[in-house]
Amino acid sequence: MLAASGSQIYRCTLRSVGKRGCFVVIGSFLEKNYCRHQVYNHHQQPCRHFSKQETPQLVSITDHLDELHKIPLADVRNFCIIAHVDHGKSSMASRLLEYTGNLGHDRQATAHQLGEKTTTAYNQDESSAIIKENTDTSKETGSKSSKHKEIKEEITLLDTLKVERERGITVKASAASMLYKHPSATNDQGWILLNMVDTPGHADFGVEVSKSLASIEGAVLLFDSVQGVQAQTLSVYDKARALGKQILPALTKIDIPSARPLEVALAVSDLFAFDPDTIMKTSARNRIGVRELLDSVCENIPPPSPLSDDDGTLLRAKVIDSWFEPRRGVVCLVRLLSGILSENDRISIVEPSIDGKGPQVLKDNYSVQELGLVMPDRIRTGKLHIGQMGYVVAGLRDPREARPGSIISLQKTMQTLISNEMELPSSAALIHQSVLYASVHPMDGDGFDEMHAAVNRLALNDTGLEIHQTAGSSNNGGGPFLGPGLRVGFQGLLHVEVFRQRLLDEFELEAIVTPPKVPYRIQYLESKNYKRPPGAPEEEVIEDLTDWPAQGHRFKVLEPMVDVRILAPMEYAGSIMELTKRKRGIKIQTKPVDEHIWLFTAAMPWADVVTDFHDDLKSTTAGYASFDVSEADPPQQEADLVKVELLLNSEVVDPLAFVCHRDAAQSQARVVCQKLQEVLPRQQFVTVIQAKADGRFIASARIRAYRKDVLTKAGKTVGGGDISRKKKLLQKQKKGKKRQQSTGKVQLSQAAFNSVISRS
Repeated sequence: MLAASGSQIYRCTLRSVGKRGCFVVIGSFLEKNYCRHQVYNHHQQPCRHFSKQETPQLVSITDHLDELHKIPLADVRNFCIIAHVDHGKSSMASRLLEYTGNLGHDRQATAHQLGEKTTTAYNQDESSAIIKENTDTSKETGSKSSKHKEIKEEITLLDTLKVERERGITVKASAASMLYKHPSATNDQGWILLNMVDTPGHADFGVEVSKSLASIEGAVLLFDSVQGVQAQTLSVYDKARALGKQILPALTKIDIPSARPLEVALAVSDLFAFDPDTIMKTSARNRIGVRELLDSVCENIPPPSPLSDDDGTLLRAKVIDSWFEPRRGVVCLVRLLSGILSENDRISIVEPSIDGKGPQVLKDNYSVQELGLVMPDRIRTGKLHIGQMGYVVAGLRDPREARPGSIISLQKTMQTLISNEMELPSSAALIHQSVLYASVHPMDGDGFDEMHAAVNRLALNDTGLEIHQTAGSSNNGGGPFLGPGLRVGFQGLLHVEVFRQRLLDEFELEAIVTPPKVPYRIQYLESKNYKRPPGAPEEEVIEDLTDWPAQGHRFKVLEPMVDVRILAPMEYAGSIMELTKRKRGIKIQTKPVDEHIWLFTAAMPWADVVTDFHDDLKSTTAGYASFDVSEADPPQQEADLVKVELLLNSEVVDPLAFVCHRDAAQSQARVVCQKLQEVLPRQQFVTVIQAKADGRFIASARIRAYRKDVLTKAGKTVGGGDISRKKKLLQKQKKGKKRQQSTGKVQLSQAAFNSVISRS
């Protein structure tokens, strides 16, 4: 389409944008300059759009806190950022905060200036030259260079935990509110209120991803331009798609020399059915495409839908997340669905409907002590209005009193809310069963009470933890080697490592975590020799191997199965399929993703995936493969399994026991015995390591004792040439070593328990 404006002629294209009936006329000068284009919002009101050469007016939420209540619900966008591990979620979230002025006006101006330059340079295929020019310019500015460097490198603002910064991963989801000026806004100021949630990328923290997706209307799905589609990318995409969320695809790290954006975009288009033209190109490192990403969020993610019975007076706030702080108690992250929430309001909490039961009103009520916005630092505002996302401190002591999906309302209107059956937002029950179970013991025998308090407090902030029961005592559980401990459920091996690291970082408490075990289902069969007690269940789930049926009982074992998706370069196809078969994988299938990457799917026992599949896969593929797991159908499968017990000097160490396939029991037992021989400290007495299965010993190893030379004293040989004197001294030493072996205690370290996890 051609359009005329004065003496200039434009070439224009009419394009539909989003689901709200907006139409954008995008045009360009024939001289390769950009013209101004028009946007019609969902109210059919024309709004002015900025041209490519025109810089939008800078606006920051920190300057307009008192005016946010003027923003209608139609101008609110709730979104999160999802991706595979290390695909740039936190980096991009930090750049969005910088671009919208949450980090200060100077940084906002710098971000706009550098972002426009680098984006234009990349679009003109001159990115390397322009980026080098910007670097040289910043060096010439003297004192400003260090400031620019600081701005460039500070890209993990939403990672607040020490373990997140040390490992470079996101463990807990975090949120922030931003203000952005965009022509699709319906208010007079032209503002869009953006509520953003940054999510973890690892599968072990999928609970945080599910909580985030349940509270937003759209998600930005990032793809690494170097690595392409990875396993966890498929997982988070499936979660967002299942919840019906609007998904915006974007490539990251496009300025890296090894990036291949065109190939990755085509692969994404084929695998996820995205239009290649809608896949944005971004880079947090050089701020490429940040403005385009914000524009896409404003145009394509729908605003939250108002409640059908909202009259503007009844308060309903949905709890997104909650965590515990020692000095303030429970802090809730909420999203206002209707009404206004103010400090000193008396509130009650409604639990969401679960399993067909109606909503339950908790008996306690609380007074709001403090509330405000998160940007990502908390800013106290005194009030929260509809559409806003902020924090609330109300004197709660346990986050389980305000679970994700719960509804907060005023105490005085709670009866009206329930009796009139007014609309409550639907909330998926975010109840996740643990997939691994381990015992946690203090390093010192007398430190159980301190460890118990620390684990309980940590569980207040980590909803993925599941504390079941007290495991072990001075007489059981860990035997004489471990004192009393706690039985804890986890979401994966990385979750176990992060849990132990957080205990050390936040509570300065070093604990021993036993090798995680998966739950098994035991079905008892009729036996002539062993009769089940009257009323005993014919089927039970074993989470602790101390409950494993004794030898002689007849029973079947059903082990949990998972569907594994592996993405790796095609040249490793043979090695991956061989590894999968060695891990008892079945239903193996392959599918090409692009010219280089293949997708491998198989059903595998969860226990074999947990042990050392990750390490073996990385070794087999030189670190290029990634994998993701989901529950298989059927979720359990019968297998010929056997329990292998480990003994130290004839004492059974229950935490070291493991379950494996009967055919591999002896080989795996030998590996564990050899590893224990290497990691256990040498004692003054002989340490005998034995592995036992089905009532017989199948492997063993010995650690030699320290031995003093009793035949030499003060540099001279004792007894001269009398052999009987020498034999007497050696015999006396032998008796002492034997006595020490029966009374001595072997010290078990974390390395000893880690040796049982990997048995290949």
